[in-house]
Amino acid sequence: MRLVADTNVVVSALFWRGAPRGVLEAARHDKITLFTSGALLDELEDVLKRPKFAERLQAAGVSCEQLVLGYAAFARLVAPAKIAPVIGDDPDDDAVLACAIGASADLIVSGDHHLQRLAEFRGIGIISASELLTRIGRD
Repeated sequence: MRLVADTNVVVSALFWRGAPRGVLEAARHDKITLFTSGALLDELEDVLKRPKFAERLQAAGVSCEQLVLGYAAFARLVAPAKIAPVIGDDPDDDAVLACAIGASADLIVSGDHHLQRLAEFRGIGIISASELLTRIGRD
């Protein structure tokens, strides 16, 4: 199953346990294949540099750059498709949609309400991390 994980899922997976961490574990066990783009990696780095994550990074003994490089090595990098703006309230979410099209993804996993409200984009389902784990648990 080809999948794009939104930045909020990746950040949650890196810092906390729960369904988002299960998404990365599923990829490690080859149940899914994760895809990302340069724009999504840039967003991940920007988010990890926020002051609220400084203490967590220090406690883990890693830099945000190390986490981004680790994720970049883990996920497959694709060129995003060019798409017209879709989410006017949060244009950064369009990068997730463009990456999913570029990756020919089956699903987008996101906790973002703008994306979840879409439910699907050009035939690509948009689901939560919990829903993904339920689906792959059945396979």
